[in-house]
Formats: sequence, C-alpha cells, structure tokens
Amino acid sequence: MSLFLAAISVLASLLSGLAALSAGPNGLLRRGIRAWGQAFSSHYARVNPSLTPGRFSRLARTIPFALLGVSGGFAVLAGLLALHDNSTRTAVLPFGLPWLNWHLALDPLAGFFFCVLGIPLIAVSLFGPGYVREFEHGKHPLSVLGLFTGLFVAGMELVLLADDALLFMIAWELMSVASYFLVAYQHENPTNRRAAFLYLLMAEIGAIAIILAFGVLAGFTGELTFGAFRGAVLNPLWASVAFVLALTGFGMKAGLVPLHTWLPEAHPAAPSHVSALMSGVMLKIAIYGFIRFAFDLLPSLFWQWGVLVLLIGSASAVLGILYALQQQNLKRLLAYSSVENVGIIFTALGLALIFQSSGQLQLGTLGLVAGLLHGLNHALFKSLLFLGAGAILHQTHEHSLENMGGLVHRMPKLAALFLVGTLSIAALPPFNGFVSEWLIFQTALQAGSIQSGILRSLIPTASAVLALTSALAAACFVKVYGVAFLGLPRSRHIARTREIRHPGMLAGPALLAACCVLFGVFPMPLINALGPLTQSLTGFVLPNISVLGWLWLTPVSPDVAAYSPALVTLGIVAVGWLCYYLLYRRTGLEPRRAEPWDCGFGGLTPRTQYTSGAFSMPIRRIFEPVFDTRETVEEQREGPANTRITRLRYQFQVFDRAWVALYEPSGRAVTRLARWVGRLQTGNIRTYLAYSFCTLIVLLWVVS
Repeated sequence: MSLFLAAISVLASLLSGLAALSAGPNGLLRRGIRAWGQAFSSHYARVNPSLTPGRFSRLARTIPFALLGVSGGFAVLAGLLALHDNSTRTAVLPFGLPWLNWHLALDPLAGFFFCVLGIPLIAVSLFGPGYVREFEHGKHPLSVLGLFTGLFVAGMELVLLADDALLFMIAWELMSVASYFLVAYQHENPTNRRAAFLYLLMAEIGAIAIILAFGVLAGFTGELTFGAFRGAVLNPLWASVAFVLALTGFGMKAGLVPLHTWLPEAHPAAPSHVSALMSGVMLKIAIYGFIRFAFDLLPSLFWQWGVLVLLIGSASAVLGILYALQQQNLKRLLAYSSVENVGIIFTALGLALIFQSSGQLQLGTLGLVAGLLHGLNHALFKSLLFLGAGAILHQTHEHSLENMGGLVHRMPKLAALFLVGTLSIAALPPFNGFVSEWLIFQTALQAGSIQSGILRSLIPTASAVLALTSALAAACFVKVYGVAFLGLPRSRHIARTREIRHPGMLAGPALLAACCVLFGVFPMPLINALGPLTQSLTGFVLPNISVLGWLWLTPVSPDVAAYSPALVTLGIVAVGWLCYYLLYRRTGLEPRRAEPWDCGFGGLTPRTQYTSGAFSMPIRRIFEPVFDTRETVEEQREGPANTRITRLRYQFQVFDRAWVALYEPSGRAVTRLARWVGRLQTGNIRTYLAYSFCTLIVLLWVVS
C-alpha cells in the first residue's frame, strides 16, 4: 500500500508538469479556452459570468500547484505508512535495459525522506499560485516553470524509490537537469546563466563520482540492483574508494565545503518557491543518497571514514555560517546557511560512523537519529525562510538587506512567521532546531567511551566548533530579522510595502511554522517513529529515549541528560505571564508608547541605524584570515584645498576563498588546455586525414 501511495505521488508530480505545459500559450488547455471563448462566451457569459477565459486562466495557474499539493500529501502518507509497517515493499517495472528492469522499493529510510519531501511540497503548493502571478504575463513562459517544477519533484521522488543503480542515476539526472532549467528560468540575466551553468557542471561531475561509486560495487557483484550490492564482499581498499567517491558525489550535491560554491549562486537565481525546494528538499535527497550508500549498501564501516566526514562536516558548518554572516542579499545568505546546516548534519553522520564502527551501537544510532532529525528540521525552517524571502521579494522587489527595515509594521503576519523560522534555525528552545542540535551535542559528549585517545580528543574539538557555529548562527539571524523587519525603512518602496493579500502565500509558511513549533515541543513521537529505520540500518533501537515518559527526552540515560520540551515551553509561557502580571496587572501601569531615544540628535532617521554590513563587521575583523575581502572608501571633498569632507561612501565585498583558490585556477587551466587543443583544428583537410591515418595506425598496433 505504501509503495502504491508513493507511485501516486510520482504520477501527480508528472501530471503537474503536464498540466502546466498544457496551460502554455500554445497548450491544449489554453487553445481549448480560446476556442470556448470564441464559440460560447457570448451565451454562457450571460448564464454564468464566472465562466470566463480569465477564470480558466487562473485555474490553469492553480491546477499544477494543486497537483503538487496532492503529490506532497501522498508522499507524507506513503512515508508514514512505510515507517509504521517496518517493512520493505518492492516492485519491478518492465522498463530500462533488456537485461535490467527498473526495481522500486520503499523501506523505512525512503519513507522518512518521503515525509521530508512531502511537507515542504504541500507548503509550496499553497504558496506558489500567488507568487507566480507576476510571471503570468511576463517574458518567461509560466508553463516552462510549471513543467520543470513537476519533473524536478518527480525526479526526487524516483530517487527515493530507486532500488537499482540504473534507475537511481536516471532519476538523479532528471532531478539535476530539471532544476538546471529552473535556475536558468530568468535567463536574460547573465548572473543567472552563469549560476545555472556552474550548477549543471558541478551536478554532472558529482553524478560521475556517484556512477563510479556504484561501478565499484557492481564490479564485485556483476549486478546493478541494491540487493546485490548489499551482498558484495569488498576489501578495505576498494570499500574506501567507493566511500570516497560517494562522499564526493553526494557531498557535491549537498553543498559540502569546498564543493559548495554552486549553491550560493544557484539558489538566489531560482524563483523563491523553487529555492525552497532546492535548499529544503533537494539537499536532503543528496543526504539520503549518502546514508543509503554508506549505512545500507556498503558491507562494513571504518572509523577513518567517520573522521573524514566529521572534519568535512565541521568545516562546512563553521565556514558556511561565517560566509552567511557577511552576505547582504537575503537569499544568498540563506543559501550559505544551508551549507552550514548540511555541515551540521554530516557532523552527526560522522559521529554515527565513528561510534558504530567502534562497536558503540547505541551512540552510533543516536548520531544517526540526530542527523536525520536535523535533516527534517532544516527542511522545515529553511523552506519557511525561503518562502518568507520570496514573499518579501514579491511585495518589495528588493533583495538586499541594506535597503530593508521596518517590515514588521508593514507585513506583521509574515514577520511573525519569519520570526518562528529565525528562532528555529538559531536553535533556540522550544523550537525544532534546538532538539536536533542538542541530540548532536549529547552524542559528541559521549566521546569518553571510545578507546582511541585521538578520537577522544577530536570529537570534543568538533563539538566546540559546532558550539561556535550555533552562536554564529544566532548572531546571523538576529542580524537578518533586526535589519529586515525592525527599525525604520531604508528605502521608499519598503516604506510603501503592504501585507500579502493572497491567503496561500501566508498559509504555506504558516504550515511550516506550525511544524517547527510542533516538532520542537513534541519531538518524542517523531523520534520513536524512527525506530524501524535505525533497526534496518544499524540493527539497534534507542532503548532509553523515553524511559521517563513521553514528556522527557533521554538520549543516553536519565542519569546523563534529560530534556522536556513541553515543560520548557510551559516555563517560558509562565515566566512571560508572570512578568506581565507583575509589571502591569499588579502595579496598574499601562504601556506607554513613545519615540525611541535619539541620543539628543533631534530625531531618528534610517541613516542612524545599524546596517547589515556594520552588524557583521566585528565578526569579519575577528575571522579576517577566513575571508577574501575588498574594501573601498570614497570621499567627496569641498572647500578651500578640498579640506572639508562632505560625503563618505564605504563599500566592501567578500569573496569565497574556495572559489578563488580552487575554481578560478581550474577554470584558467581548462581554458589554456582548450586553447592548446584548439590548435589541432587547422582547417586543412590534409591535416585531418593525417590525424585519421595516425589514429588508425595506433589502433591497429594496439589491437594486434
């Protein structure tokens, strides 16, 4: 039944793309509407004025997103049923190669990630119809956006269902190519074209690495099915080669440092609801692929693999948030924050690999649960933040934080929802981000149970880096919310902004915000539901996770640590009510509204506020070796001998060192090689015949 529901989810995604295509300028639906309007509008418009071509046009815009919502709903149902059944449902489709049909399977791991995909997809289906209205009469066909969105979602769902390497790579390429067209949707902008090309290039390089990783397993089994891969007998060398290739391929798609540079370029270029799916869901599909390969397909694990993943994850986390702090483009900042959160997830997976390979099954399972839970939480609050950024962009057409301000007074409903997202991503209780990061810390604190002294020193160091990352993330999103929503508007069009009128553009973020609160206050049912998943991957279920009852979370044992999100929430509410009672009810004081103190300068203006760059400057000074910064100060002088400064203009740019140190030299080398190879193309037919003759001689010599 769960596999049938998942198949319906895939079919609904494909139908969404087809519905969008048929609603295009020359599509079947649009041509039918025009024909109906010409033949029957004079009669039926009098009978029912709502049945007009304009009404059908709105339906044509809404139907694809409604089908995406259906796909998301069936994906959640299929995932929950797969987790509840604790079994693997399989099917074989008569497609593919003559000697290899397509193998489908839905087990608890795929079921969990179907839930990770489904919830943000439902939110996007609510948000999308209102957001894409501005594209309806623009230069970019809305049908193209809908078509590739449906194919993109269908590709991600097929990746989760694939049970052989062939179907997995077909679905993986469908996901990558469809998302390339979404990134390049507004292609008249050279920056978007560059971002799309970079994304496609990195995606294909990662796909080659994944194919090679599957090829190693196929070389030892002679088959391409995942069932055969699980029975492979690999020596440590070849197992390590396959693991490194898989880490490279899936890590490139997930955005691990230093393979992350496509991510802050591509996510801001895509439409905001697509950015929410790419950052909130697509990155988790890459994490699913890594977990599937490392924990399920490989026959054994080695602690050295865990150390590698732990180091890369820690570096990605701290560098991602440091670069996020320096960004002024809101969507680019959120993209770098995704690098940070992917690093946190891989930190948890690295701990799981270390503990499990060391024989500590309980701690290895705890690290895996923490990583999976943070993957779900990140999908929720990052999708919420990208949809919130899309709503701001829709109303203000503004990307830069430097020009925002005061939106809490103009968009109060969105401001409240965005605040939930910022508190969740900052890992503050009682929201969901705190629970998963707290579990990661609890896993790292058990390093004393490992025999190796090197690992007992390395893991606390990584946990200290994670603590620094959490503090920097809190500072980053204090900056985001304070600069964008508080204070005074920094530009005229921000001052004229109004609240969103389309109910769906608030309903989608509201759904995600409710999930952030719900999973933060009541995480126990969700963690208990992961029992079948961990049983299938590690052979272990956390025994003490709810030993004190459903209100308490005890990851290791009650004597080590315990946390009750519900009681913490009640405590926060009680303290807030007590303060209100003591300050106002008991004393009889009434709140007094007044202008903020202006330090005696005679009125506050937007120029007296902290800017985004000023807020992050102290951190930039502290971590200056990490950044490649360009700062310029322009002075305008007047008066005798230009002694009086009348205007100052300060600008700074922060460049990613990975791009400067790794990608630019590689690009220059490829360009030089292409120019050298280009010399072979002389335009002389005799030269080409000589090339062919020499090639023939070499081949005959090799064959003989």
